[in-house]
Amino acid sequence: MAESNGQEKTEQPTGKRLRDARREGNVFQSKDVVTVVMLLGVFYMVKLMIPHIYKTARDVSVHFFSRAVTDNALSASPSIYLYMCIAMLKCTMPVLLMSMILGILGHGIQTRFNISFHLLKPKFSKMNPINGIKKMFGIKKLVDLAKNLIKIALLLALLYNLLKDDLVQVARMIDMNIYVSAGHMMELVMDLVVKVSIAFAVVAFFDYLYQRWDHKNNLKMTKQEVKEEYKNTEGNPEIKGRIRKIQRQMAMARMMQQVPEADVIVRNPTHFAVALKYDPDKMGAPMVLAKGQDHVALRIVQLGEENGVFITENKPLARALYAACEVDREIPAEFYGAVAELLVYIYRMNHREDMFR
Repeated sequence: MAESNGQEKTEQPTGKRLRDARREGNVFQSKDVVTVVMLLGVFYMVKLMIPHIYKTARDVSVHFFSRAVTDNALSASPSIYLYMCIAMLKCTMPVLLMSMILGILGHGIQTRFNISFHLLKPKFSKMNPINGIKKMFGIKKLVDLAKNLIKIALLLALLYNLLKDDLVQVARMIDMNIYVSAGHMMELVMDLVVKVSIAFAVVAFFDYLYQRWDHKNNLKMTKQEVKEEYKNTEGNPEIKGRIRKIQRQMAMARMMQQVPEADVIVRNPTHFAVALKYDPDKMGAPMVLAKGQDHVALRIVQLGEENGVFITENKPLARALYAACEVDREIPAEFYGAVAELLVYIYRMNHREDMFR
């Protein structure tokens, strides 16, 4: 299925593409599933309604003939018609309501009761006769033709088996009581309906799978469409990358500004550097002001030397602090002992220097 720009629709539809299609009313469903549900439901409703239909028809006949022999038959004819219309509605309305409810449920369950008014908008592309001719000979029409042929073949096979097995019994119904023959005929019809429904249900199941596959296949996207959608929803990757780079630079600048405030810088000796500060009045534990690797570590050490920060070389501690600590966070408890020794040593060094001054 080639696009006008020569690209193939090879990519699966994205979540946004599926949501947009659903919003526009482009959802898949199998009409055969609805047909099977309505066929079985309506015939069972008719079976349940048989006693009521018989009683209503009998009452209408008695009422009609009793009025026909009276002198006021002609003048009362409108009331007779109204009576007959009401009786017909009593017999047909339950069946029609059942048909409508099953149709709504059959479509609604498949589409998850999706309601869209986009389909009501006129589309002039549908009026193009060339597109109509293409659809007549498309793969979808061929699939529909195959389904209909299969259903006709199944129906004929079931009718043949029914007539072959019960033809003699049906012929004997002529001599039976009308109630007995009608009941037996109803059983035969319902048996045929059940068998037809089961056979059609198999066809409907495969049709449902085909409709789902065809729906997703029609919504497939080209690689360019996926890129454009990603740009529209997530933003241009180049711009986002540039923003992240600027954010990293700003964070780095803020971190470097805190290095002169550090009490000690632990280095390894050029690969890692971690600047620590401890204020007993404000902090519960020493805090990491800056950390870096390679050229960033060298920059931290350089700033520390320029501002007179105590620098010590401890390879295991520097590597461990770099891996386990975050900037502007207190160090984990497992480093309290090692860092405390450094801070005590620095305090003694500073105190000794003050004494000799």
